[in-house]
Amino acid sequence: MSTRRNFIKKSAIAGAGASFVLSGTGAWAFSPNETINVAILGTGGRSYALMQAISFCDNINLAMLCDVDQVRLDQSKSHAKEKYGFKVKTETDFRKVLEKKQIDAVLIATPEHWHAPMAIMAMQAGKHVYVEKPCSHNLHENELLNAAYKKYNKVCQMGNQQRSALTSIQGIKDIRDGKIGDVYDAKAWYANTRGSIGIGKPTPVPETLDWDLWQGPAPREAYRDNVHPYNWHWFRSWGTGEIHNNGTHEIDICRWALGVDMPNRVVSTGGRLHFKSDDWQYYDTQLVSYEFDGGKTLNWEGRSCNGMSLYNRGRGAIIHGTEGSILLDREGYQLFDLKGKEISYQAEKSVGTSSSTQDTTGFDWLTVRHMQNFVNAIRSGEQLRSPIDDGSISTHLCHLGNMAQQLETSLDVDPETGRVIDNADADALWKRTYEPEWEPKV
Repeated sequence: MSTRRNFIKKSAIAGAGASFVLSGTGAWAFSPNETINVAILGTGGRSYALMQAISFCDNINLAMLCDVDQVRLDQSKSHAKEKYGFKVKTETDFRKVLEKKQIDAVLIATPEHWHAPMAIMAMQAGKHVYVEKPCSHNLHENELLNAAYKKYNKVCQMGNQQRSALTSIQGIKDIRDGKIGDVYDAKAWYANTRGSIGIGKPTPVPETLDWDLWQGPAPREAYRDNVHPYNWHWFRSWGTGEIHNNGTHEIDICRWALGVDMPNRVVSTGGRLHFKSDDWQYYDTQLVSYEFDGGKTLNWEGRSCNGMSLYNRGRGAIIHGTEGSILLDREGYQLFDLKGKEISYQAEKSVGTSSSTQDTTGFDWLTVRHMQNFVNAIRSGEQLRSPIDDGSISTHLCHLGNMAQQLETSLDVDPETGRVIDNADADALWKRTYEPEWEPKV
């Protein structure tokens, strides 16, 4: 394992690390010879990708796993030992993990309603945080998370791992260098063939699941058979819909490429159009348009249940300029002239393969590089590629898209603050209703 980790660091990580400088955040706490002990909170599919990424990174050790579902926790523990040799301890209550002095950082891969509250509590407990996208369930939590980041001075990275793709980094540099002229428009998209989730039936809570702790900050609801372990994504109490579940990644790349932050206007159209009579509460079809100061525009197209691709890709981001276009996805970087003729293509390289080769857990070499960047930021102050105060802006845009769709209105936004202007209905959606004992505070 040591040999493999050294190899991956030299081959897959060092190439990107040279362009980053010390951040000066004051978060340095480790000598070059020390190892970061981490705990993964939430042992669903994404946790397996994080576990695999850890196995390829240097100076990091998986020490604990935590989940409210004992079955999933046991399976994850066995996988960690048999596949990677990690001898982990387990907990079913994340608060006990935060009490462990030997845990330096937590990796949050829970349902989305837990992301911000758990990240805030972790920083309050003195832990560094890697939180999967989206970093919040609502815009109020975005504000709290950023306040905690400033107050507790801990490393906090969002898991939008394409920020660590070498070809995306090169593509953004080329855009900044004027390779496609002045950029003014970008499109992000995602397409899948998800099925119906049906109508949930009330059923007893499995004996191995702590349903009360699973709900945490969300108001209490009866257990039913179409929520856990995955379909919570499509319910407003716990999830944030496809624009957050997948769109966060591509919207983030478009925002990065355009060099924009908060929009000044947001419009959305769509709905639950493919399946119309199940419990899915968000949108399987959504088109969101963002306008920014300076006349720049960004468009998101999400189709959860019709997998027809764009540009022969199920997901991606394309940026248009006055002299050409650049397409960026997890597999590479494609440059076009004004008529759409391909000028060049660069594949995202990884150790031993020709591409990033993503699997069903979301593992890719981008995650390895993103994780190593997180570790390096803790140990030596390397600049984070997606610090939470930047990653949360992309999450903010996704929240505004859902808000515009839910209210079926155009939202005027203050680009300085990200606040919706003169709209009481939008103000009412800024913050969720919390289970009293779990409302996050900074």
